[in-house]
Amino acid sequence: MKNGTISKKLFVCIAFCILTFPVAANTHSAKAFTNQVIQRGAVGDDVIELQARLQYIGYYKGKIDGVFGWGTYWALRNFQSEFGLPIDGLAGAEAKQKLVKASKYNKEFVKNQVNKGNKFTYYGGVDANKQTAGGKKAAPKGTASKNKPTAVNTPNGYSQNDIQLLANAVYGESRGEPYEGQVAVAAVILNRIDSPSFPNTVSGVIFEPGAFTAVADGQIWLTPNETSKKAVIDAINGWDPSGSALYYFNPATATSDWIWSRPQIKQIGKHIFCK
Repeated sequence: MKNGTISKKLFVCIAFCILTFPVAANTHSAKAFTNQVIQRGAVGDDVIELQARLQYIGYYKGKIDGVFGWGTYWALRNFQSEFGLPIDGLAGAEAKQKLVKASKYNKEFVKNQVNKGNKFTYYGGVDANKQTAGGKKAAPKGTASKNKPTAVNTPNGYSQNDIQLLANAVYGESRGEPYEGQVAVAAVILNRIDSPSFPNTVSGVIFEPGAFTAVADGQIWLTPNETSKKAVIDAINGWDPSGSALYYFNPATATSDWIWSRPQIKQIGKHIFCK
């Protein structure tokens, strides 16, 4: 009888653990997002969390404002592409689950910054106490601060002259390439602007000696078409098909051994994009 009583108690204990462990495992997930599919046009706390998490791991570079616009859309698509998810710009259950695993979200800190109207960077878990009142991530020692002026009625502070020059570069470098490849070329230029290893202006990057073939052979001054201009706007709004590349080259015409030594990310059309 005694052994039978122990067996019954043991069975009840095991059954209780089986029933309660899944609940405990889901507790963390329940705290992240709600059950809605988040898509372009959505607003509110779920969008704030989506933007903050995407920004935490470097995909979203815009203001965290709780408005799901094109910048958030392309950031999500880039995340989906890199994490092997369906690339649809929709934050459904699977996308949210992977995003939660890949990032962290300090809700109190982020909401406090949003309520203050601050533009801030939440990259990589930077200690909230080390972020400035504007929320900008402190620059690493030895690197210069790159505060770009904000232009009126232009995307993300780029002037109309910047956009025109970018379109010229995209047209001179990649006309005839797939549209995705043209956006990727624009994204490489923008990635260089954001990198401490390159000049921090559009003209500085494009006209850096030896940087682009189109500058060397004069094709930079050809009149760009509307496709090139659209590719520039898509890149400025956050679409980066290059995978955060800083370089690209055409393997059929490249003569530099150095460019072949760069870690390759992907090929789009005739261009190989690399780090």
